[in-house]
Amino acid sequence: MQGVDPAWLPDEAFRPIGTRRTLIRGSGPLVDTVHAEVAEACVRFGGSVSRDRTLTSFEPYDLVLELTGADDGDGGEAFTFERGDGPATVTASGGSGLLYGLFHVVRLGDTAFQGSHGREGHRPESAVRMLDHWDNVTVHPVMGQVERGYAGGSLFWKDGRARGELLGRVRAYGRLLAACGINAVAVNNVNVHEAEAHLLTDRIREVAEIAGALRPYGIRTHLSVTFAAPMVLGGLPTADPLDQAVRGWWAEASARVYAAIFDFGGYVVKADSEGQPGPFAYGRSHADGANMLAATLEPYGGTVHWRAFVYDHRQDWRDRTTDRARAAYDHFTPLDGEFADNAVLQVKHGPMDFQVREPVSPLIGAMPGTRLAVEMQATQEYTGQQRHVCWLGPMWSEVLRFRPHDGADGASVGELARGGLVAVSNVGDDPFWTGHPLAQANLYTFGRLAWRPDADPGRILDEWIGLTFGPGPDDTRLHAGLRTVLDGSWRTYEKYTAPLGVGWMVQPGHHYGPSVDGYEYSPWGTYHFADRDGIGVDRSVTAGTGYAGQYAKVWAEVYESPDTCPDELLLFFHHVSYGHTLRSGKTVIQHIYDTHFEGVQEVEEAREVWASLAGLMDPARHARVAERFEEQLRSAREWRDQVNSYFLRKSGVADAHGRRIH
Repeated sequence: MQGVDPAWLPDEAFRPIGTRRTLIRGSGPLVDTVHAEVAEACVRFGGSVSRDRTLTSFEPYDLVLELTGADDGDGGEAFTFERGDGPATVTASGGSGLLYGLFHVVRLGDTAFQGSHGREGHRPESAVRMLDHWDNVTVHPVMGQVERGYAGGSLFWKDGRARGELLGRVRAYGRLLAACGINAVAVNNVNVHEAEAHLLTDRIREVAEIAGALRPYGIRTHLSVTFAAPMVLGGLPTADPLDQAVRGWWAEASARVYAAIFDFGGYVVKADSEGQPGPFAYGRSHADGANMLAATLEPYGGTVHWRAFVYDHRQDWRDRTTDRARAAYDHFTPLDGEFADNAVLQVKHGPMDFQVREPVSPLIGAMPGTRLAVEMQATQEYTGQQRHVCWLGPMWSEVLRFRPHDGADGASVGELARGGLVAVSNVGDDPFWTGHPLAQANLYTFGRLAWRPDADPGRILDEWIGLTFGPGPDDTRLHAGLRTVLDGSWRTYEKYTAPLGVGWMVQPGHHYGPSVDGYEYSPWGTYHFADRDGIGVDRSVTAGTGYAGQYAKVWAEVYESPDTCPDELLLFFHHVSYGHTLRSGKTVIQHIYDTHFEGVQEVEEAREVWASLAGLMDPARHARVAERFEEQLRSAREWRDQVNSYFLRKSGVADAHGRRIH
């Protein structure tokens, strides 16, 4: 699309297909999309494509993409790939599978047509792989067009309406998402304001337009709704989920939605959280609320994603017994088994709020009778806001591989996420989609991990680099440089920001930049409790908030003691002295000093590597990242100096290496 970065689908990625002969067998809307993709590549590079609906063609082909029509219970998303003595062949039972198979061949490039490839089966581990857009229809006076958006305005909404003139770009967005395995999008903010509420009723046609642009690439559209919709939109005196008039109103509303969008995915709901309305006002449970909505969606195959982000955000900072980390587990585990089959509890991967380092939420694995979806954040709210390079693949992989129950013998988080994997989108209307071109790697990586949670994130990164930057005259140096810049960037960011799992040392409100005490005395429940003797939150069972006891025995025992707790989470679980010795042999205070100096140095080195890559890529892309590196370095130095100075003044312990601390 002209004027928009091609991301991981540049024209050159289609050269191996576009120079060859392809046969497409089968029919249907998504098969039409596959044909259009191949035909465009052939026009560009001189190959040919044939459409055979009779399954009787005997011409020689290099690639055969065949829809078998045999239902194997995978929802039509699985595909097989093989190559023997004849053509490379992709088969699938559904159009989605054939589309995913095509993009698999694009990823393989020329190797798809070389040598022998045994029959490989590919199927997604998660049936729902969704992005939640926190986009506002109208510009919010505080949060702007996109809440926690760092890539410009909304892709969908402008001037209070659907962006009809940009539906072509929405379609291009769906294409990018399909190419990395994402199959669902929620198009508006979970904090549903007045204008957004009307998308459910009198403005559903605007949502239908967006759904129509995404549908050719197998993307189902979801909508965030307000629990109070019967009052806000229907004029009812109550939103009580057990009230028959309320249930009837929702049933009629859902019927109208499906009349407008036949393949609508369902609702996303944030209730009784941060001021949003919910069932608590009527003495009802979250299961009551979710099941009422689920019942209205069930006849159409829809799902309600009910967010578990529920906690007291008006607590007294003086009260050390209240612990925000405990909230989701305390609220929802008593309801296990009470949620409808098409009600999915959407749980943030950590117990707090997408910090650079958190333990895995104890709620994951604690509700075997409930479908859970695990939520991540591609938009970098607490990890540099797409002004800093921070590739999150390693963090997400650690979460997805974590086994909450029996160590190596238990199910992983990726296996327990039966309701799907969800990420808060990092995309806006910026020409580079994500503002920072290298932040595209987070979006791509999420999609690929959602498809296969146990995949090696390093291989996914290499895949993204190869597709996005392609082969060139010096591609080995370029790819190695990109790997150097991205691979360790999450840990680099962690080094110069919040140490050892303590988190939250950010400016209140917008969450960018350092403020060690920014939330220390706020009602949001995010504290580090630093004093002259030590730092950290005691969440042990024996002497603290008891949060550690929410885990299964194997992990509760690990987290209970500072002697067994992993160092990277030490200050999340324990209040320790500055002289406490870590496994590295360093004291806590020296670790703080060293990592903050190291983090800045690593940013300086990454900036130099990036500068050396000038001339090896599109100049505009290089210039945008170079510009962002200047801001990242400035911010990293500010983090280093504020955090180190704070703890020097707090502890009175000098840096062992005599470096300057203000």
